[in-house]
Amino acid sequence: MLWNLLKAFVVGGAICTLGEVLVLKTKLTPARILVGYIVAGVLLSAVGLYAPLAEFAGAGATVPLTGFGHALTNGVKKAVQEIGFMGAFTGGLTATAAGIAAAVFFGALAALLFKPKAK
Repeated sequence: MLWNLLKAFVVGGAICTLGEVLVLKTKLTPARILVGYIVAGVLLSAVGLYAPLAEFAGAGATVPLTGFGHALTNGVKKAVQEIGFMGAFTGGLTATAAGIAAAVFFGALAALLFKPKAK
């Protein structure tokens, strides 16, 4: 178990470190970096490179936004195999529905519990 935690920490930390370096050393906005992470996850998954990383690192590779892109790609592949062309439109959302619902729920909960301070 300790070895799995270490792998997840190192891989997830490396992904986050890359994002921090991009924020500090480039003029890219955080939003563009986040979208870039999702696209990178999709592309790496499409060419078969992200699945071995996700299997090796577990949550260290599936929790960051690159993992979201990987989940979108896997959902689309599975849905296209099952229902054909329409799966390209429905598979990604079906595969990531639980994560999206959790983000909306916890975002709404945080908005109800905390009051923002005006600057």
